Amino acid sequence: MRCFLFVPGDSEKKLHKSESIDVDALIIDLEDAVAPDAKPEARRLAAEFASGRDNVWVRINPMASADAAKDLATVMPSAPAGIVLPKPDSPDDVRSLSDALHRLEADNGVEVGSTRIVALCTERVRALFSLSDYRGATSRLYGLSWGAEDLSSELGASANRDSDGNWLPPYEMARSLCLFAAHNASVEAIDTVFTDFRDDQGLSRYAANAARDGFTGMLAIHPGQVDTIQAAFTPSQAALDEARQIVNLFEANPGVGALAFDGRMLDRPHYEQARKILARGAG
Repeated sequence: MRCFLFVPGDSEKKLHKSESIDVDALIIDLEDAVAPDAKPEARRLAAEFASGRDNVWVRINPMASADAAKDLATVMPSAPAGIVLPKPDSPDDVRSLSDALHRLEADNGVEVGSTRIVALCTERVRALFSLSDYRGATSRLYGLSWGAEDLSSELGASANRDSDGNWLPPYEMARSLCLFAAHNASVEAIDTVFTDFRDDQGLSRYAANAARDGFTGMLAIHPGQVDTIQAAFTPSQAALDEARQIVNLFEANPGVGALAFDGRMLDRPHYEQARKILARGAG
């Protein structure tokens, strides 16, 4: 999935509008976008909206909060495609969520193991020191994403971007660690939101750079961002054609470690990268 679009769970109007958006996945937000007093109604709306749809995820509240269990109990009868977990302290929170999902699936007639998880893995300082442990944490883990706002708040930082909009070093490091952790765990690497939804050119550059760096998708906060993000993570026809040629070349020469292609010497990592490009194109 190339783009995950956040929709506030307490806005019936925005939920209704999202039905007409051609996006790979919707995330109904029960956490930061919803005031405490509005959470019960947001849960009800989320459960109603998720029912019968196969691309709806729900961002619950952190596992350590009292709201998380209420979120899950309300939405799981509707069988959402997945749960987005904010602010995990470590992969142990993902394991706890997986256990809770197992029980709730069984209790509500949902196929056990079908609910996937995306963890926002850098929102706590302590979380940065256990990212390698996401490998093998649970078979439900679909992807890892990251965020800078909660992290910078915990640090007491006055900014997380420079005057040109680039991530400052601590947050660029968190982004890179998320990318490495996702690939180490063999799950999807999903870049964070681009908050200036009026800056189309900036979004286009950011999303293209994310795809270049090895992210496979991105979070979005506005419907107007969806097309740009999904285009950035869709391989061009030229890229697909070249990848197919590289794969064919290596598969026609299975005993050779390095091969000449279009004036370049390619080895096995190029073959594996070409296979990934074709897989993304097929998706």
